[in-house]
Amino acid sequence: MEFETWWLLALPLFFALGWLAARIDIKQLVTESRRLPHSYFKGLNFLLNEQPDKAIEAFIEVVKVERETVELHFGLGSLFRRRGEVERAIRMHQTILDRADLPGEQRLQALFELAQDYLKAGLLDRAEELFGKLAGTTYEQQGLRFLLEIFEQEKDWTKAIDTSRRMDEITGDSSARDIAHFYCELAAVEILHGRHDAAIQRLDEALAINRKCTRANILLGDVALAQGRVAEAIGYWQRVEAQHPAYVSLLADKLLNAYQRDGRAAEGLQLLRGYLANHPSLDLLNTVFDATLLAQGPEVAHQLLREELRRTPTLIGLLKLIEVQLAQAPPDKRHDLELVRTLVQQHTRNLALYKCDNCGFRARQFYWHCPACHGWETYVPKRTEERELAA
Repeated sequence: MEFETWWLLALPLFFALGWLAARIDIKQLVTESRRLPHSYFKGLNFLLNEQPDKAIEAFIEVVKVERETVELHFGLGSLFRRRGEVERAIRMHQTILDRADLPGEQRLQALFELAQDYLKAGLLDRAEELFGKLAGTTYEQQGLRFLLEIFEQEKDWTKAIDTSRRMDEITGDSSARDIAHFYCELAAVEILHGRHDAAIQRLDEALAINRKCTRANILLGDVALAQGRVAEAIGYWQRVEAQHPAYVSLLADKLLNAYQRDGRAAEGLQLLRGYLANHPSLDLLNTVFDATLLAQGPEVAHQLLREELRRTPTLIGLLKLIEVQLAQAPPDKRHDLELVRTLVQQHTRNLALYKCDNCGFRARQFYWHCPACHGWETYVPKRTEERELAA
């Protein structure tokens, strides 16, 4: 009985408190809404009626009068940029930046947002100029990341190196791997124009900053071979095994051709068979099989293939075995083998790809620089099927 009486007394009190709170909230909302200029509500109305150009005009009038609405305009500008309406985003952020009474921190924010707008619009020179003005400010680190993106797009590797070094000074991190690749890119340009001495200098710089840069030794081998120094080229390529054994599969054809050119084809094949035994790879198997077939005949090559399939059973390896058997089969038995080959081939199309560890992008060729996420050295030189079996 006492419990019910208490509730009868409490309910009116709770109701009164709730009514009072609602009145205070409504009164505060009405007061705040009266402070906003008429242009603000016109802008919202235009925006809701899908008239963004008129909405921008209205909001620009607001920002000229009310400093408190600047954050709203930052939000709208970012929204336009995300939707791909970069011209509207540029106009919105430029209007904020033109305010003479804009506080310093908001001016920096407007500069940073406008630079992103220009980058989104593909106006790289303007974006680079604005991001450069953020040096020494609270936005410098974020600006440097965008500058690095710009320099990679423009293939300005010297500026990319300088920017990465500056980022390392600020963050305390190490961009040694990426900087080594920038030096390799510079070396690749020198090789393309036949400036081998300059290329060697760039590659030495790459190894100085990252001694595990396999790409640098691969390119040094290319330069040595182009200059006729075959034994030196082989020496550079053999260093890759100590740096990262998985990458020897990328060198199989280069090594074999170099040994053949040096008159040591049997020694080269023996080296590759050793690599295959220690670092199994479908690409390596393909090169070793073809070389064995040519040098030692179909029986030895066939036996090599069967042994590798027992050790590492893969559909891609099976396809290779079927193709060998098809070449040796009498005409009356080829039809069935061709049918099996077609079926296996259909299942191996997505298994013979390289995959980026960063974004998952798959490609038929190996990339040092992922074309999707733009990460450096994010591909492992193994086909998808091999990696799935190892997982």
